[in-house]
Amino acid sequence: MKYDIIIIGGGPAGVIAAITAKKSYPEKKVLVIKSVGGGVIPCGIPYMLTTLLKPEDNALGNAPLEKNKIDFKVDEVIEINKERKEIKTKNNELFKYEKLVLATGSNPIMPPIEGIEKKGIYNIQKEMNHLKNLKKDSGEAKNIVIVGGGFIGVEFADELSKLKDAKISIVELMPEVLANSFDPEFSELAKQKLVDEGVELITGEKVLKFNGNERVESISLSNNKQIPAELVILGIGASPNSDLAKRTGLEIGKGRGIVVDEYLRTSDSDIFAIGDCAEKKDFFTRKRINIMLASTATAEARIAGANLFKINVLRENKGTIATYSTQVGDLVLGSAGMTENTAIKEGFEIIVGNAECTDKHPGGMPGTNKLKVKLIFSKQSHILLGGQVAGGNSAGEIINIIGLSLQKRILLTELETLQMATHPKLTPAPTMYPLVTAAQDALR
Repeated sequence: MKYDIIIIGGGPAGVIAAITAKKSYPEKKVLVIKSVGGGVIPCGIPYMLTTLLKPEDNALGNAPLEKNKIDFKVDEVIEINKERKEIKTKNNELFKYEKLVLATGSNPIMPPIEGIEKKGIYNIQKEMNHLKNLKKDSGEAKNIVIVGGGFIGVEFADELSKLKDAKISIVELMPEVLANSFDPEFSELAKQKLVDEGVELITGEKVLKFNGNERVESISLSNNKQIPAELVILGIGASPNSDLAKRTGLEIGKGRGIVVDEYLRTSDSDIFAIGDCAEKKDFFTRKRINIMLASTATAEARIAGANLFKINVLRENKGTIATYSTQVGDLVLGSAGMTENTAIKEGFEIIVGNAECTDKHPGGMPGTNKLKVKLIFSKQSHILLGGQVAGGNSAGEIINIIGLSLQKRILLTELETLQMATHPKLTPAPTMYPLVTAAQDALR
Protein backbone atom coordinates (compact mmCIF):
# COMPACT_ATOMS: atom_id res chain seq x y z
CA MET A 1 0.00 0.00 0.00
CA LYS A 2 1.22 3.53 -0.79
CA TYR A 3 1.04 6.54 1.55
CA ASP A 4 2.37 10.01 0.93
CA ILE A 5 3.54 10.36 4.53
CA ILE A 6 4.28 7.60 7.04
CA ILE A 7 5.13 8.35 10.65
CA ILE A 8 6.74 5.62 12.75
CA GLY A 9 5.82 6.20 16.40
CA GLY A 10 2.56 7.10 18.12
CA GLY A 11 3.78 9.21 21.03
CA PRO A 12 3.27 12.99 21.31
CA ALA A 13 5.88 13.69 18.61
CA GLY A 14 4.36 11.24 16.14
CA VAL A 15 0.79 12.42 16.73
CA ILE A 16 1.63 16.12 16.39
CA ALA A 17 3.76 15.49 13.29
CA ALA A 18 0.85 13.64 11.68
CA ILE A 19 -1.69 16.35 12.53
CA THR A 20 0.64 19.15 11.37
CA ALA A 21 1.42 17.30 8.13
CA LYS A 22 -2.29 16.73 7.40
CA LYS A 23 -3.10 20.39 8.02
CA SER A 24 -0.14 21.57 5.93
CA TYR A 25 -0.79 19.11 3.08
CA PRO A 26 -4.50 18.19 3.27
CA GLU A 27 -4.41 16.34 -0.04
CA LYS A 28 -1.76 13.88 1.23
CA LYS A 29 -2.51 10.44 2.71
CA VAL A 30 -0.96 10.06 6.18
CA LEU A 31 -0.36 6.87 8.15
CA VAL A 32 0.87 6.53 11.75
CA ILE A 33 2.36 3.17 12.74
CA LYS A 34 2.79 2.69 16.48
CA SER A 35 4.28 -0.31 18.23
CA VAL A 36 2.33 0.20 21.48
CA GLY A 37 -1.45 -0.07 21.46
CA GLY A 38 -1.97 1.16 25.03
CA GLY A 39 0.14 4.30 25.05
CA VAL A 40 0.24 6.95 27.77
CA ILE A 41 0.96 10.67 28.04
CA PRO A 42 4.65 10.68 29.11
CA CYS A 43 4.53 13.68 31.46
CA GLY A 44 1.59 12.21 33.35
CA ILE A 45 3.21 8.86 34.17
CA PRO A 46 4.16 9.59 37.82
CA TYR A 47 0.63 10.81 38.56
CA MET A 48 -0.94 7.52 37.50
CA LEU A 49 -0.01 6.07 40.90
CA THR A 50 -2.12 8.16 43.31
CA THR A 51 -3.27 11.51 41.86
CA LEU A 52 -5.37 10.23 38.94
CA LEU A 53 -8.48 8.22 39.81
CA LYS A 54 -7.45 5.45 37.42
CA PRO A 55 -4.44 4.86 35.11
CA GLU A 56 -6.67 5.09 32.02
CA ASP A 57 -7.11 8.80 32.73
CA ASN A 58 -3.55 9.21 31.39
CA ALA A 59 -4.11 7.22 28.19
CA LEU A 60 -2.86 8.62 24.90
CA GLY A 61 -5.79 7.76 22.66
CA ASN A 62 -6.39 7.84 18.91
CA ALA A 63 -9.11 10.52 18.89
CA PRO A 64 -6.80 13.30 17.54
CA LEU A 65 -5.78 11.07 14.61
CA GLU A 66 -9.36 10.02 13.85
CA LYS A 67 -10.58 13.62 14.03
CA ASN A 68 -8.01 14.65 11.43
CA LYS A 69 -8.72 11.64 9.18
CA ILE A 70 -5.28 10.15 9.67
CA ASP A 71 -4.89 6.38 9.31
CA PHE A 72 -3.14 4.49 12.11
CA LYS A 73 -2.00 0.94 12.69
CA VAL A 74 -0.60 -0.92 15.72
CA ASP A 75 2.42 -2.78 14.40
CA GLU A 76 6.21 -2.60 14.53
CA VAL A 77 8.36 -1.45 11.63
CA ILE A 78 11.33 -3.80 11.34
CA GLU A 79 12.90 -2.68 8.08
CA ILE A 80 13.24 0.46 5.96
CA ASN A 81 14.44 0.27 2.35
CA LYS A 82 15.34 3.90 1.65
CA GLU A 83 16.27 3.19 -1.98
CA ARG A 84 12.83 1.72 -2.76
CA LYS A 85 11.14 4.02 -0.20
CA GLU A 86 9.44 1.06 1.38
CA ILE A 87 8.94 -0.20 4.93
CA LYS A 88 8.23 -3.69 6.25
CA THR A 89 6.38 -4.43 9.51
CA LYS A 90 6.51 -7.28 12.00
CA ASN A 91 3.14 -8.47 10.65
CA ASN A 92 4.80 -8.80 7.23
CA GLU A 93 3.01 -5.83 5.65
CA LEU A 94 4.74 -3.58 3.09
CA PHE A 95 4.09 0.16 2.74
CA LYS A 96 5.55 2.64 0.29
CA TYR A 97 6.10 6.29 1.20
CA GLU A 98 7.12 9.63 -0.24
CA LYS A 99 8.20 11.09 3.09
CA LEU A 100 8.97 9.16 6.26
CA VAL A 101 9.13 10.53 9.81
CA LEU A 102 10.89 8.60 12.57
CA ALA A 103 9.39 9.32 15.99
CA THR A 104 10.61 6.15 17.66
CA GLY A 105 11.27 7.76 21.05
CA SER A 106 13.70 6.43 23.62
CA ASN A 107 14.42 3.37 25.73
CA PRO A 108 14.91 3.48 29.51
CA ILE A 109 18.52 2.97 30.59
CA MET A 110 19.09 -0.36 32.35
CA PRO A 111 22.40 -0.08 34.24
CA PRO A 112 24.59 -3.19 34.58
CA ILE A 113 23.81 -3.74 38.27
CA GLU A 114 23.79 -7.24 39.70
CA GLY A 115 20.25 -8.45 40.37
CA ILE A 116 18.50 -5.92 38.13
CA GLU A 117 16.43 -8.68 36.55
CA LYS A 118 14.57 -9.43 39.81
CA LYS A 119 10.82 -8.95 40.13
CA GLY A 120 9.73 -5.69 41.71
CA ILE A 121 12.28 -3.61 39.75
CA TYR A 122 10.58 -1.31 37.26
CA ASN A 123 11.96 0.95 34.58
CA ILE A 124 9.76 3.68 33.13
CA GLN A 125 8.02 2.34 30.04
CA LYS A 126 5.33 4.34 28.25
CA GLU A 127 2.93 1.42 28.16
CA MET A 128 -0.35 1.10 30.04
CA ASN A 129 -0.17 -2.49 31.30
CA HIS A 130 3.40 -2.03 32.57
CA LEU A 131 2.34 1.04 34.54
CA LYS A 132 -0.79 -0.64 35.88
CA ASN A 133 1.44 -3.36 37.33
CA LEU A 134 3.67 -0.69 38.86
CA LYS A 135 0.64 0.98 40.46
CA LYS A 136 -0.53 -2.36 41.90
CA ASP A 137 2.91 -3.18 43.33
CA SER A 138 3.37 0.31 44.78
CA GLY A 139 0.15 -0.07 46.74
CA GLU A 140 1.45 -3.24 48.39
CA ALA A 141 5.10 -2.32 49.10
CA LYS A 142 6.31 -1.07 52.49
CA ASN A 143 9.72 0.12 51.28
CA ILE A 144 9.99 1.81 47.88
CA VAL A 145 13.36 2.96 46.54
CA ILE A 146 13.73 5.29 43.57
CA VAL A 147 17.11 5.17 41.84
CA GLY A 148 17.82 8.60 40.36
CA GLY A 149 17.11 12.08 41.67
CA GLY A 150 16.31 13.84 38.40
CA PHE A 151 12.86 15.03 37.37
CA ILE A 152 11.33 11.56 37.05
CA GLY A 153 12.75 10.37 40.38
CA VAL A 154 11.67 13.49 42.26
CA GLU A 155 8.16 13.44 40.77
CA PHE A 156 7.70 9.74 41.60
CA ALA A 157 8.91 10.34 45.17
CA ASP A 158 6.55 13.30 45.60
CA GLU A 159 3.65 11.23 44.27
CA LEU A 160 4.43 8.11 46.32
CA SER A 161 4.90 10.12 49.52
CA LYS A 162 1.08 10.26 49.63
CA LEU A 163 1.00 6.54 50.42
CA LYS A 164 0.47 6.33 54.18
CA ASP A 165 2.10 2.98 54.93
CA ALA A 166 5.19 3.12 52.69
CA LYS A 167 8.69 4.47 53.26
CA ILE A 168 10.02 6.27 50.16
CA SER A 169 13.74 6.72 49.48
CA ILE A 170 15.72 8.31 46.65
CA VAL A 171 19.26 7.15 45.87
CA GLU A 172 21.14 9.71 43.76
CA LEU A 173 24.77 9.56 42.63
CA MET A 174 25.12 13.35 42.47
CA PRO A 175 25.43 15.49 45.62
CA GLU A 176 22.00 17.10 45.02
CA VAL A 177 18.65 16.17 43.48
CA LEU A 178 17.83 17.90 40.16
CA ALA A 179 21.55 18.75 39.97
CA ASN A 180 21.72 18.84 36.15
CA SER A 181 18.98 21.45 35.78
CA PHE A 182 19.21 23.73 38.83
CA ASP A 183 21.84 25.55 40.83
CA PRO A 184 22.27 24.35 44.44
CA GLU A 185 20.01 26.97 46.06
CA PHE A 186 17.06 25.75 43.94
CA SER A 187 17.90 22.06 44.40
CA GLU A 188 17.91 22.71 48.14
CA LEU A 189 14.30 23.96 47.97
CA ALA A 190 13.22 20.70 46.31
CA LYS A 191 15.25 18.67 48.82
CA GLN A 192 13.59 20.39 51.77
CA LYS A 193 10.10 19.77 50.36
CA LEU A 194 10.86 16.07 49.89
CA VAL A 195 12.24 15.78 53.42
CA ASP A 196 9.12 17.52 54.75
CA GLU A 197 7.04 14.88 52.94
CA GLY A 198 8.98 12.12 54.70
CA VAL A 199 11.13 11.08 51.73
CA GLU A 200 14.61 9.82 52.65
CA LEU A 201 17.32 11.29 50.40
CA ILE A 202 20.55 9.33 49.96
CA THR A 203 22.83 11.46 47.78
CA GLY A 204 26.41 10.95 46.63
CA GLU A 205 26.00 7.17 46.70
CA LYS A 206 25.85 4.47 44.05
CA VAL A 207 23.67 1.34 43.87
CA LEU A 208 25.95 -1.71 43.75
CA LYS A 209 23.53 -4.63 43.94
CA PHE A 210 19.86 -5.60 44.17
CA ASN A 211 19.47 -8.35 46.78
CA GLY A 212 16.81 -11.01 47.19
CA ASN A 213 15.68 -14.32 45.73
CA GLU A 214 13.19 -14.13 42.88
CA ARG A 215 12.00 -10.70 44.02
CA VAL A 216 14.05 -7.74 45.20
CA GLU A 217 14.30 -7.41 49.00
CA SER A 218 17.06 -4.86 49.58
CA ILE A 219 19.70 -2.70 47.90
CA SER A 220 23.45 -2.58 48.59
CA LEU A 221 25.01 0.91 48.37
CA SER A 222 28.55 2.15 47.84
CA ASN A 223 28.72 3.28 51.49
CA ASN A 224 28.51 -0.43 52.51
CA LYS A 225 24.95 0.01 53.77
CA GLN A 226 21.86 -1.95 52.79
CA ILE A 227 18.37 -0.51 52.63
CA PRO A 228 15.16 -2.59 52.41
CA ALA A 229 13.19 -2.45 49.17
CA GLU A 230 10.21 -4.50 47.99
CA LEU A 231 9.81 -2.14 45.02
CA VAL A 232 12.45 -0.28 43.01
CA ILE A 233 11.78 2.37 40.36
CA LEU A 234 14.63 3.15 37.97
CA GLY A 235 14.54 6.82 37.03
CA ILE A 236 18.06 7.27 35.69
CA GLY A 237 17.26 8.42 32.18
CA ALA A 238 16.82 7.06 28.69
CA SER A 239 18.74 6.66 25.45
CA PRO A 240 17.51 7.37 21.89
CA ASN A 241 15.72 4.48 20.20
CA SER A 242 17.72 4.67 16.99
CA ASP A 243 18.26 0.97 16.20
CA LEU A 244 15.91 1.00 13.20
CA ALA A 245 17.58 4.13 11.82
CA LYS A 246 21.02 2.56 12.28
CA ARG A 247 19.98 -0.60 10.42
CA THR A 248 18.63 1.63 7.65
CA GLY A 249 22.03 3.25 7.22
CA LEU A 250 21.13 6.71 8.50
CA GLU A 251 23.82 8.75 10.24
CA ILE A 252 23.87 8.26 14.01
CA GLY A 253 25.59 10.63 16.44
CA LYS A 254 27.95 9.81 19.31
CA GLY A 255 25.09 9.91 21.79
CA ARG A 256 23.11 7.38 19.67
CA GLY A 257 20.66 10.03 18.45
CA ILE A 258 19.77 10.24 14.76
CA VAL A 259 21.71 13.11 13.19
CA VAL A 260 19.36 15.76 11.76
CA ASP A 261 19.69 19.25 10.30
CA GLU A 262 17.81 22.26 11.66
CA TYR A 263 14.67 21.16 9.77
CA LEU A 264 14.88 17.65 11.26
CA ARG A 265 16.01 16.03 7.99
CA THR A 266 18.25 12.99 8.38
CA SER A 267 21.12 11.98 6.09
CA ASP A 268 18.35 10.84 3.70
CA SER A 269 16.43 13.95 2.57
CA ASP A 270 13.11 12.05 2.47
CA ILE A 271 13.41 10.75 6.03
CA PHE A 272 12.92 13.01 9.07
CA ALA A 273 13.56 12.26 12.75
CA ILE A 274 11.90 14.02 15.69
CA GLY A 275 11.65 13.76 19.46
CA ASP A 276 13.77 11.59 21.73
CA CYS A 277 15.28 9.55 18.88
CA ALA A 278 16.76 12.64 17.19
CA GLU A 279 20.06 14.21 18.23
CA LYS A 280 19.85 17.59 19.98
CA LYS A 281 22.30 20.48 19.99
CA ASP A 282 22.50 23.14 22.67
CA PHE A 283 21.09 26.54 21.71
CA PHE A 284 24.19 28.43 22.84
CA THR A 285 27.17 26.05 22.58
CA ARG A 286 25.96 23.82 19.69
CA LYS A 287 27.25 20.85 21.67
CA ARG A 288 25.29 17.60 21.66
CA ILE A 289 22.91 17.45 24.63
CA ASN A 290 20.64 14.72 25.96
CA ILE A 291 17.27 16.48 26.22
CA MET A 292 14.17 14.28 26.19
CA LEU A 293 11.03 16.34 26.74
CA ALA A 294 7.57 16.08 25.22
CA SER A 295 7.53 19.87 24.80
CA THR A 296 10.76 19.74 22.75
CA ALA A 297 9.49 16.73 20.78
CA THR A 298 6.21 18.40 19.81
CA ALA A 299 8.02 21.62 18.80
CA GLU A 300 10.20 19.53 16.47
CA ALA A 301 7.11 17.68 15.22
CA ARG A 302 5.48 20.94 14.13
CA ILE A 303 8.61 22.02 12.27
CA ALA A 304 9.03 18.67 10.51
CA GLY A 305 5.33 18.19 9.75
CA ALA A 306 5.03 21.62 8.11
CA ASN A 307 8.22 21.26 6.06
CA LEU A 308 8.02 17.73 4.68
CA PHE A 309 7.64 18.75 1.03
CA LYS A 310 8.77 22.38 1.12
CA ILE A 311 10.05 24.84 3.71
CA ASN A 312 6.84 26.47 4.91
CA VAL A 313 8.01 27.40 8.39
CA LEU A 314 11.43 28.97 8.81
CA ARG A 315 13.17 27.78 11.94
CA GLU A 316 14.56 30.65 13.95
CA ASN A 317 15.41 28.53 16.99
CA LYS A 318 18.35 26.56 15.61
CA GLY A 319 19.18 24.74 18.82
CA THR A 320 17.49 23.12 21.79
CA ILE A 321 16.70 25.21 24.86
CA ALA A 322 16.39 22.91 27.86
CA THR A 323 13.20 24.21 29.47
CA TYR A 324 11.82 22.26 32.43
CA SER A 325 9.16 22.60 35.09
CA THR A 326 8.17 20.32 37.92
CA GLN A 327 6.22 20.34 41.17
CA VAL A 328 7.17 18.94 44.58
CA GLY A 329 4.31 19.29 47.04
CA ASP A 330 3.12 22.88 46.58
CA LEU A 331 6.52 24.05 45.29
CA VAL A 332 6.82 24.68 41.54
CA LEU A 333 10.33 24.74 40.05
CA GLY A 334 11.31 25.82 36.56
CA SER A 335 14.61 25.99 34.69
CA ALA A 336 15.44 27.22 31.18
CA GLY A 337 18.76 27.48 29.37
CA MET A 338 22.01 27.47 31.28
CA THR A 339 22.41 27.33 35.04
CA GLU A 340 25.11 29.46 36.62
CA ASN A 341 27.26 26.37 37.15
CA THR A 342 26.88 25.25 33.53
CA ALA A 343 27.65 28.70 32.12
CA ILE A 344 30.85 28.97 34.18
CA LYS A 345 31.87 25.42 33.21
CA GLU A 346 31.38 26.29 29.52
CA GLY A 347 33.61 29.36 29.90
CA PHE A 348 30.98 32.10 29.66
CA GLU A 349 31.69 35.35 31.49
CA ILE A 350 28.42 36.08 33.24
CA ILE A 351 26.50 38.36 35.53
CA VAL A 352 23.69 37.03 37.71
CA GLY A 353 20.54 38.72 38.96
CA ASN A 354 18.25 37.50 41.75
CA ALA A 355 14.82 38.58 42.89
CA GLU A 356 12.39 37.46 45.60
CA CYS A 357 8.82 38.66 46.07
CA THR A 358 5.28 37.39 46.52
CA ASP A 359 3.22 36.17 43.55
CA LYS A 360 0.24 38.37 44.49
CA HIS A 361 0.06 41.86 45.91
CA PRO A 362 -0.17 42.89 48.60
CA GLY A 363 1.50 39.94 50.30
CA GLY A 364 -1.50 39.43 52.57
CA MET A 365 -3.72 38.32 49.68
CA PRO A 366 -5.16 34.78 50.20
CA GLY A 367 -3.20 32.01 48.52
CA THR A 368 0.00 34.06 48.21
CA ASN A 369 3.30 32.23 47.63
CA LYS A 370 6.89 33.35 47.75
CA LEU A 371 8.50 33.66 44.31
CA LYS A 372 12.23 33.34 43.68
CA VAL A 373 13.83 34.15 40.29
CA LYS A 374 17.43 33.87 39.10
CA LEU A 375 18.62 35.14 35.71
CA ILE A 376 22.02 34.56 34.08
CA PHE A 377 23.31 37.01 31.44
CA SER A 378 26.41 37.28 29.29
CA LYS A 379 28.56 39.97 30.94
CA GLN A 380 29.64 41.71 27.73
CA SER A 381 26.63 41.30 25.40
CA HIS A 382 23.96 41.31 28.17
CA ILE A 383 22.11 38.50 26.33
CA LEU A 384 20.04 36.24 28.59
CA LEU A 385 21.64 32.78 28.92
CA GLY A 386 19.36 31.08 31.44
CA GLY A 387 16.95 31.40 34.29
CA GLN A 388 15.42 29.52 37.21
CA VAL A 389 12.25 30.11 39.19
CA ALA A 390 10.65 28.68 42.32
CA GLY A 391 7.25 29.47 43.80
CA GLY A 392 3.57 28.71 43.34
CA ASN A 393 1.69 27.77 40.17
CA SER A 394 2.60 31.02 38.40
CA ALA A 395 6.24 29.85 38.31
CA GLY A 396 5.20 27.36 35.61
CA GLU A 397 4.37 30.18 33.20
CA ILE A 398 7.17 32.52 34.28
CA ILE A 399 9.68 29.89 33.16
CA ASN A 400 7.97 29.87 29.74
CA ILE A 401 8.47 33.65 29.53
CA ILE A 402 12.14 33.05 30.29
CA GLY A 403 12.24 30.30 27.63
CA LEU A 404 10.81 32.64 24.98
CA SER A 405 13.26 35.34 26.08
CA LEU A 406 16.13 32.91 25.53
CA GLN A 407 14.84 31.91 22.10
CA LYS A 408 14.58 35.57 21.04
CA ARG A 409 17.96 36.43 22.62
CA ILE A 410 16.46 39.09 24.86
CA LEU A 411 18.86 41.64 26.37
CA LEU A 412 19.11 42.60 30.01
CA THR A 413 17.81 46.11 29.27
CA GLU A 414 14.76 44.68 27.48
CA LEU A 415 13.80 42.70 30.57
CA GLU A 416 14.54 45.70 32.77
CA THR A 417 12.01 47.73 30.77
CA LEU A 418 9.48 44.88 30.32
CA GLN A 419 5.89 46.06 30.02
CA MET A 420 3.68 43.63 31.89
CA ALA A 421 0.07 43.23 32.97
CA THR A 422 -0.34 43.00 36.73
CA HIS A 423 -3.29 42.39 39.03
CA PRO A 424 -3.40 41.93 42.83
CA LYS A 425 -4.94 38.45 42.60
CA LEU A 426 -2.80 37.23 39.69
CA THR A 427 0.75 38.63 39.72
CA PRO A 428 3.49 40.24 41.76
CA ALA A 429 3.31 43.99 42.17
CA PRO A 430 4.49 46.08 39.18
CA THR A 431 7.03 47.70 41.51
CA MET A 432 8.57 44.29 42.30
CA TYR A 433 7.96 42.21 39.18
CA PRO A 434 10.69 39.56 39.54
CA LEU A 435 11.92 39.44 35.91
CA VAL A 436 12.44 43.19 36.04
CA THR A 437 14.02 43.30 39.48
CA ALA A 438 16.31 40.34 38.71
CA ALA A 439 17.49 42.16 35.58
CA GLN A 440 18.08 45.32 37.62
CA ASP A 441 19.99 43.28 40.19
CA ALA A 442 22.24 41.89 37.45
CA LEU A 443 22.85 45.37 36.06
CA ARG A 444 23.97 46.57 39.47
